[in-house]
Amino acid sequence: MLARFLVLFLLAGLVPLLGAPGVARAASGCSGRPAKTVGFSTGELRVYKSRAHVCAVTVAKKPGKRRTMSVTLQARGGRAVSDKGKYTKMAGPVTVDALNRCVRATGAIGKKSASTGWILC
Repeated sequence: MLARFLVLFLLAGLVPLLGAPGVARAASGCSGRPAKTVGFSTGELRVYKSRAHVCAVTVAKKPGKRRTMSVTLQARGGRAVSDKGKYTKMAGPVTVDALNRCVRATGAIGKKSASTGWILC
């Protein structure tokens, strides 16, 4: 009985330590380094770059209320990839292959939106 209690106690202490990196990834939903952030009145459009991929998300400034959100990402010469729906915190992530290609991203929350234009060229 005492051994079980000690094991549970130790595991409970490790859970926050083990969960911390996952929480950081879940906040953005994208891997890679931040490449561009464009703010607008209701949120932010965030773009991340890894070696061969680009990822984008739209994040609400005030999460909680379910509302229409979208994020669209397109590599030059490729089709646009998007995620649109009614979300509380974030639309996306969406990812495109973009090795040595420019990309453009657009994010919207409600009727407010932001766009990057062509970047990472």
